[in-house]
This record gives sequence, structure tokens and C-alpha cells, in this order.
Amino acid sequence: MTKRKIAVAGLGYVGLSNAVLLARQNSVCAIDIDARRVEMLNARQCPIHDPEMARFLTEEPLDLAATTDAETAYTGADFVIVATPTNYDPKTNFFDTSSVEAVIKLVTQLAPEAVIVVKSTVPVGFVKDVSARLGTEQVIFSPEFLREGRALQDNLHPSRIVVGENSPRGQAFADLLAGAALDKDVPVLLTGPTEAEAIKLFANTFLALRVAYFNELDSYALTHDLDSRQIIEGVCLDPRIGHHYNNPSFGYGGYCLPKDSKQLLANYEIVPQNLIAAVVEANRTRKDVIADDILSRRPKVVGIYRLVMKAGSDNFRQSAVQGIMKRLKAKGVEVIVFEPAMEEERFFGSRVLRDLDAFRSEADVIVANRHSPDLDGVPEKVYTRDLFGSD
Repeated sequence: MTKRKIAVAGLGYVGLSNAVLLARQNSVCAIDIDARRVEMLNARQCPIHDPEMARFLTEEPLDLAATTDAETAYTGADFVIVATPTNYDPKTNFFDTSSVEAVIKLVTQLAPEAVIVVKSTVPVGFVKDVSARLGTEQVIFSPEFLREGRALQDNLHPSRIVVGENSPRGQAFADLLAGAALDKDVPVLLTGPTEAEAIKLFANTFLALRVAYFNELDSYALTHDLDSRQIIEGVCLDPRIGHHYNNPSFGYGGYCLPKDSKQLLANYEIVPQNLIAAVVEANRTRKDVIADDILSRRPKVVGIYRLVMKAGSDNFRQSAVQGIMKRLKAKGVEVIVFEPAMEEERFFGSRVLRDLDAFRSEADVIVANRHSPDLDGVPEKVYTRDLFGSD
């Protein structure tokens, strides 16, 4: 296989996992505005929490360098992977794609022959729109389907590879990903650009739907004093439903599901729908149910055990428990947080504790999205909807 020069813009979990994956067989230069992340990567230290990625950086022979200089990264690149953040903007009801567009503009100047592969999640129709506005035919879209904390693992063992262009260069990029994966015969799908964008949003919204469904089942069981676990186990014995992704939680959160489901809803502006709006609204309702159930215990101090979304993640962004916190504080309840991964002393006005014993002692009720051995000593205080001990 011919060794390609590949640039990767953005060292979040999407960009970093792609950089490490492709550096197994290609020459990869990653670029980020965060000098600390660049320095860590050049020292073969993993700047995000991902055990498999950390192992690869220290043990595998990777042709990988990092820089903050655009000219160094992009000049002479065959492919430029864009994995910069596209946060959902509630004012416009669309993703803020300004960082992606800034990279595209720069690459067209420094490496006009490079194929620009957008990995950032974008609105449906983005590639056609940005290509027309910027006067380029070099942009394609390839969605990611990665889990936080397991991003490299999911790239080494991909469920599928989707590239939004049915062309020789689209196939060439798919071959790069498939060739670097450890699994053989990975399903590859070449589609139109807009179809690929839709695949990403519909896939994540379906996962959000499944989370919301089992959460609403659990809300029903809570309200009627039923054994939620028994109901879920009985429902999931149907092989068409299955036992995966069925553990109740405080709501779906994280990097992708909240913003992707809202973005998909925005894309339905002129299309009649009921279900997509319900998925978005269900997440708000679930937090109301959980907060009310906690308040029924009349606590004076509620402790939030960890802000991270799940085991193996270091992501606080859009974690569902933040919505619970806001609702409790609005009712005058003091909220404290145990989060050893946080350096700040306060989180949205709540005290952050790093001493587990002090945290367990001070809280009347301890809210935990998932069970932890840290809380085994105070089971009478723990409030969780974790029924199966899984994510």
C-alpha cells in the first residue's frame, strides 16, 4: 500500500483516534490550536482519556507528528481530515461549522490538490453548501461512529466505514481506513455527500431514541412502584429488541446524542414529523422525573458523584446529570460535586470536592448515574437508576 501524507485538524477524540489509526501505515501530521495537546502528542502522551490510544502511542511504531503551524501540517498533504468542534447553537438551531470552514479555506490555499475529509458532525447538506460557497470540489464527508474513551478501539474494529462520495478518491479514503483497521472485511458504504451526513444524524438519533425509550419505561415503573428491571428483562428477551443499550440513566448526554438529535430536528423544518421532536423532548422530561424523585426524599445537601458521562470517559460536556443539578438548585437544595478529574474549585456555583470520605459524609443523598465501588459504604444514601451495572 502506498504511504500517503495525511494531515488531521483537531486533536479531540475523533481527530486523535484517526491520526493514530492512520499513522500505522501513513505519514500523519496533526494540527491543533492547543499547544499543550501538541506537546503531549509529540512526547507520545495521550491528551485524552483512551487507554488503547495511550498504549498505541507508547508501544506502536507510528509515523506521527503534531504541530500548531498550518503550513507545516497541510503543505503537500494528500488528505486533510477535519475533526474540529461543531457545537450546536440553540439560537440558530444549527451546528456552528465556522471552525470546519476556516480549515477548508486554509487548506484550499496551502494544499489545493488535497482531498478534504470532514469528520466533524455537520448539518445535512453542509458539503454541497460549503463547496458552492467556497468554490471547491475537494470536500467530502465521512461520518464517525465512536464511543468516548474507546475511540481508537472503534476505529481499529469499525462497525462500518461510510464515505460520502462514490468515486475513486472516496474509495481511496475508505481503503485507508479499512487498511489500518485490525478487522478484515469491514463493511464499506460509498454514498452521496448529503446521504452520508444524514446517516450520522439518524444513527445517533436512533441511539438517543433507544435511551429515551428505556428511560421512559423506567419513569413509568418509578411512578407506579413497579420493578423496572423485571419489565426491561422481559421486554428485551425478544431478539428483535435485544439486551443492548437498555440500562436506564438520567438521560442521554455527551458529545454527540444531544446535539445530533437537535440538529436532525432542525433539518426537519419543512418535513412533517412527530418522533424526532419527541426524542428531544423526552430527554428534558426524564430529568424532570429524576429531579422530582430526588426531591421527594427532602434532602438538604445533594452530592453529585462524578460529572463524567460514564466509566472510561473524561467528558463533562452535556452530561445528563448537569440538568438534574440545575433542577435541584432551582428548588433551593445545596448541591456538591465529587469530581477528582476537575481542577476547578466550583462547577456552575457548586463546590467541587476531591475527598471521597468528606463527600460521602456531607451529602444527604448521593446521585450517581452509574454504580461505583466508591459508594458501597453508604448504600442508603445512593440514588441511581443503574439497574444492570453497564453503560
